[in-house]
Amino acid sequence: MDTTVEMLVERAKEGDKDALEEVIRKIQDRVYGLAIRMLYYPADAEDATQEILVKIITHLDSFRGESAFTSWVYRIASNHLLTTQKCHVESIVTTFANFEEIMDKELAESSPATTPEPEQALVIQEIMIGCTMGMLICLDRNLRIAYIMGAISGIKSDNASHILNITPVAFRKRLSRARTLLKDFMQKRCGLVNPDNPCRCHLYVNQVINAKGKDSKNLLFAGHPCLGGKETIKLEQLQELKELQRIAVIFRSHPEYTAPESLVEEFRLFGEQQ
Repeated sequence: MDTTVEMLVERAKEGDKDALEEVIRKIQDRVYGLAIRMLYYPADAEDATQEILVKIITHLDSFRGESAFTSWVYRIASNHLLTTQKCHVESIVTTFANFEEIMDKELAESSPATTPEPEQALVIQEIMIGCTMGMLICLDRNLRIAYIMGAISGIKSDNASHILNITPVAFRKRLSRARTLLKDFMQKRCGLVNPDNPCRCHLYVNQVINAKGKDSKNLLFAGHPCLGGKETIKLEQLQELKELQRIAVIFRSHPEYTAPESLVEEFRLFGEQQ
């Protein structure tokens, strides 16, 4: 995000509603991207994004330019996501051991895919993203947000620690712990990380297709609107990387999802009421 956003913020603080709308457009995808990785379900992420944007708008006058506007936004967003009530998926997936039990049950019930190839490819993408997003949920919130910021988003430790209001040492410890937990689990379970593992995304295709509301037109992640520019992950490329790099690349390969356009309209109405 370039320096023009700070100029827009100043105009918005002076009451320019068009500038405020442009500020929202510039930050909403970043906020939503963080929220969906923290909360898993797009609907939960949308609700959280709306709440975060309200906080940002109502506290815009408190932005003094002492840090980048994006860092200020992330600080508000991360504080909200770390303190909000437990989301739906956090009551289902609680630990890596619990997630392993869920995977074992589903693997035992799996059967060879019988759906057409184009539909299979889309569903396999859904399974890969959903499974790895579930792994993030296995991390407690402090470790989860540290991994999202440090390993996925590539935010430097000094900036990430400022965002999270902890020391750089504490941030690096959290990031290291999250990397270790994910590595241990994925090395044991994930076929993308270790080809010797029995768990393969394609084995779950029929289950996903047959699940209520899970046809190719109603997928949580594979059919979600996203920004372009990312290439599909290739297994042979992964195997050339070291283990920790391989894991990070898997998570970074997730699409950058776009926030629902309805958010801008909601905040246009919100601004008119102020």
